[in-house]
Amino acid sequence: MASQPGLSDLRRAKFARRAPAALSELAGPEHGTVSLPLHLAWSGLTTFDLDKPRLRMSCYRIVLAEGQHDDLIQYLNRGLLINLWPTLRTLISCDVREVWEHSFDELAHSTQAAA
Repeated sequence: MASQPGLSDLRRAKFARRAPAALSELAGPEHGTVSLPLHLAWSGLTTFDLDKPRLRMSCYRIVLAEGQHDDLIQYLNRGLLINLWPTLRTLISCDVREVWEHSFDELAHSTQAAA
């Protein structure tokens, strides 16, 4: 009898379906204020100043965890994501981290370079 996928497998599959095909698709802003819709930021802050490091990190953590494919493309910026990744990867779930690092060599390499 075949074993059923575990919860972590199901979560990784969900995050993989949402991910863009390439980081170059990420067209979000680099600076300024971002207001996330309620389906992303349903508790706490909904507006984030990307020029403030803690708020920028919070915004990216929320979008990675809660965002659908179109949200990821709209709110994440390729350059910022790569720069934030060495720290951001410690703040997100291991399922999100594994999917993104497996899907995008640039993120895996940015982690190695920071080490």
